[in-house]
Amino acid sequence: MRALVLIDGQHVLAVVQATIEQLPARFPGTTAVAAALVGPGEKMDGRAAAALSIPVVTGVVAGDGTGDGDGTGDMNGGRAAAVATVLSAIDTFRPDVVVDLSDEPVLDARARMGLAAHVLFRGLPYVGADFRFDPPPRPVVATKPSVAVIGAGKRTGKTAVAAHMARLLAAAGQPPVIVAMGRGGPPEPELVDPATFDLSVEGLLALAGQGRHAASDHLEDALMAGVATVGTRRCGGGLAGAPMGSTYAAGVELANLRPEPMLVLEGSGTAVPPVHADATVCVVPADADLELVTGYLGAYRVLLSDLIVVTMSEPTFASSGAGVLEEGVRSVAPGVRVVHTVFRPFPLEPISGRRAFFVTTARASAIDLMVEHLEREHGGKVVGTSPHLADRRSLAADLDAMADADVLLVELKAAAVDLAVPVARERGMEVVFCDNRLVPTGGDGTFDEVALATAELARERFTLRTEKSLTA
Repeated sequence: MRALVLIDGQHVLAVVQATIEQLPARFPGTTAVAAALVGPGEKMDGRAAAALSIPVVTGVVAGDGTGDGDGTGDMNGGRAAAVATVLSAIDTFRPDVVVDLSDEPVLDARARMGLAAHVLFRGLPYVGADFRFDPPPRPVVATKPSVAVIGAGKRTGKTAVAAHMARLLAAAGQPPVIVAMGRGGPPEPELVDPATFDLSVEGLLALAGQGRHAASDHLEDALMAGVATVGTRRCGGGLAGAPMGSTYAAGVELANLRPEPMLVLEGSGTAVPPVHADATVCVVPADADLELVTGYLGAYRVLLSDLIVVTMSEPTFASSGAGVLEEGVRSVAPGVRVVHTVFRPFPLEPISGRRAFFVTTARASAIDLMVEHLEREHGGKVVGTSPHLADRRSLAADLDAMADADVLLVELKAAAVDLAVPVARERGMEVVFCDNRLVPTGGDGTFDEVALATAELARERFTLRTEKSLTA
């Protein structure tokens, strides 16, 4: 194992040299081939470091050692310089592992995590005295071009984005198969073809009656996008997005058997699909914690991405603002494309002239906008709402107090089928499922334009990768 060691200039030359010589004993099979100086050189500057037994990349180093990084992942000033130095050393010496011999104050815990994101993105382990980060395994499983849709957390809008992309591709004559994973997914990968699978209210109630999660993401995708989907399950999620366990690879293998020419690989929460994707879209709400999105190992997801979709970008919802989020994202990945969007409810059946009770997972602060849109664009009269679709106790209370209505308008998520739908049926109400449709509000073009360009990028990369494998 060829190791690149990180030194901070705060240790004297003899101490660093002795530690480098001891690396094979500490990490069997590891030999240091180069060092990257990431500190200001209080005890060892670049000239002194040249006396080490291995080459040293100095570049520009991390300021004055006073901890100028703000932890948000962009590593302003010296932190960004430290990243640049390490990446330059990786490019020059092609190590197999990065071993961190530094300490505070040059690299504090936040700066190290941000640096780890960049190292993992280069496909290398990042190791220190009492820690180790390994790149999440993402083997090539898909036999056709693929676009991953990942997110900065739960309820960011990944499913809506994946479904919207699927509709775009289908309209362009390139329908995909969506492969989804969820905490409540089926025991084995399940193919759902909307042409043959019963996605009616009765069909979903029958699934719930069998003890199934009848609002799982792959069912929602199939209903909202009208394309074939595969449902899988996962448990847990690592700091860089790897699930502890999943059936996802088997789900992709099932999707490979379909005739559709493309795959959309949908993540779950912060978990990233544990297979290779040819291009990646990351969904981030405008009010997300910037430090978590662009700092720590959140930066790894940003680095993976070709497109960042900022959702819920109404200024009233976003404490930091979509513009501030975009600036932070670009500081981590300068070349990434960014689009700003909002969600608007879209009933799958007409509600014009009817009284509707609207149930959603949207935050309470968004309800007034949703209601105004439903009444203006779809002609319904919303007589009550509940933002508690994912909170069963509160939802039950809201349904119990529900005003007289003709229609239950509900998203296919969380407790929709096993709680909300039966209550509506008992009260003689019709059930209409409601999609969340993307509306562009700014950025590097409309979502439709940039999403199709991202899909084309995936095709180009797939073709290039395939040609290389055939000639290897």
